[in-house]
Amino acid sequence: MMYKWEEEKGNEVFLSQPINSIWHDWTWEEVMLEVRKMAAYIKSLNLEKKSKIAILSKNCAHWIMSDLAIMMSGHISVPLYPNLSAKILNKILIHSETKLMFVGKLDDFEKMKSGIPSDVNCVTYPFYSQNYPKWNDLIRDVFPLQENVIRDDNELVTIIYTSGTTGDPKGVMHKFYNFSFATTNAVNALPLKDESFFSYLPLSHIAERLLIEMGSIYCGGKVSFAESLDTFAQNLSYSQPSVFLGVPRIWTKFQQGILAKLPQKKLNILLSIPIISSLIKKKIQKGLGLSKARNVFTGAAPTPAALIRWFESLGIIIQEAYAMTENTCYSHVSFREKIKIGSVGQALPLCDVKLSEQNEIMIKHDALMDGYYKDEEKTNDTIQNGWLYTGDEGEIDSEGFLKITGRVKDIFKTSKGKYVAPSPIELKLSANKNIEQVCIVGTEIPQPIALVVLSDRGREKTKEDLISSLEKTLEVVNPKLEKHEKIHNIIVVKEEWTIENNLLTPTMKIKRNAIEKIYRINYEEWYDSSKRIVFFRNNL
Repeated sequence: MMYKWEEEKGNEVFLSQPINSIWHDWTWEEVMLEVRKMAAYIKSLNLEKKSKIAILSKNCAHWIMSDLAIMMSGHISVPLYPNLSAKILNKILIHSETKLMFVGKLDDFEKMKSGIPSDVNCVTYPFYSQNYPKWNDLIRDVFPLQENVIRDDNELVTIIYTSGTTGDPKGVMHKFYNFSFATTNAVNALPLKDESFFSYLPLSHIAERLLIEMGSIYCGGKVSFAESLDTFAQNLSYSQPSVFLGVPRIWTKFQQGILAKLPQKKLNILLSIPIISSLIKKKIQKGLGLSKARNVFTGAAPTPAALIRWFESLGIIIQEAYAMTENTCYSHVSFREKIKIGSVGQALPLCDVKLSEQNEIMIKHDALMDGYYKDEEKTNDTIQNGWLYTGDEGEIDSEGFLKITGRVKDIFKTSKGKYVAPSPIELKLSANKNIEQVCIVGTEIPQPIALVVLSDRGREKTKEDLISSLEKTLEVVNPKLEKHEKIHNIIVVKEEWTIENNLLTPTMKIKRNAIEKIYRINYEEWYDSSKRIVFFRNNL
């Protein structure tokens, strides 16, 4: 498809990126010239055929260019999260047998640098140059690769190391056919054509890679990037994409931002006045950067139904989706005209789904992973008789809508011997706008307790108002739960769970095991407390 757009849309902008607040554009023709030159340079290195080449960078135009150059030069990409510790970076580079690495836009490369083995050569991107040979210098006098290289469908295109919510990352192997199958069928099913995309979630993650990079290539679209967390809102508002992918934490931040400027009571009044309502919705949509968005997705973790309904009241229709690295991000999606809030949608075309006897979701289609790199045992545990065991627990209704009810491995046993699935309870608690993050725990105590991190709104409340709000939430939520699921008390922890302190994955899912390690020593003391709301001043 790249060759098609190079010829047909050569002068149209493909990649657009703000650098020091100035937007830089690359047309399809310009991108392909860079890609062809870098592919030729890589070939000149005479690496062993199908060598592993890593990409260590935040999202930027050259991330996509380097990925395409790796494909054209006949090698295999190993995309890496841009915030890995030196220890994990070293493990992955050694395990994958990486020979060359592109190093680009990073916040704290000095802390990671020691993890790079001495035999791994590095190339650095323009604009974000580390102390390595620079992209522009290397390709300046290189004659671009003229051939329109077509790789075999069954060749390995990438090894994607999962973000690892439970232990060390595993290398998921995908061939070119998998990318082609998943992208072609998803683009046709949604459908997507000449779209504009906004890229900010890690391109090293399968969702961003397939939807943004592959999606834009297959539909001839445009990709705009966020420069930083500080400029995210401004960059998104400027870009006004037609396709946007968020995660629950982003939607919560959007909501908090809106309510900080327009309190809920005032918003309700304005939305009740027909003419004013329309103006307010348009203003909010444009301010967020979603005024042109036709497909607005959420995924990576469950999004509270109350939050989806709240955005629906503003004319922003959020479509839940569900997939994973191991099935090439091809499983379920909520089609805009067929949404059932509380579900993650219906299976995409040519995707079979069923539940095991334990209600574990099982997926089968032609683009399942080739396996975990160098780990046949885990591969055989995960794929059995052609079915991918996802590790997620679910329900399927008569219309084929899938509801995620938890993670099979997240289920814990209380001291009463009762099993509790935390995810559905966490979703119910998340309806309280004073709560930013929540983790239900309860191993070795009689009843579950809720660990919560406050939202910005919650932090501004007086202690008395906050206690009242959280107690009311318990009174609303507990009657909806089974006896053994009822929350004993809520523990308000001071420190936020972040990617930086290793309590969130790069896609902003909580790392339960890591959280448990920190707080588990306090469970019995908290449970024995006479207070329903306990404030814990921890220092992580």
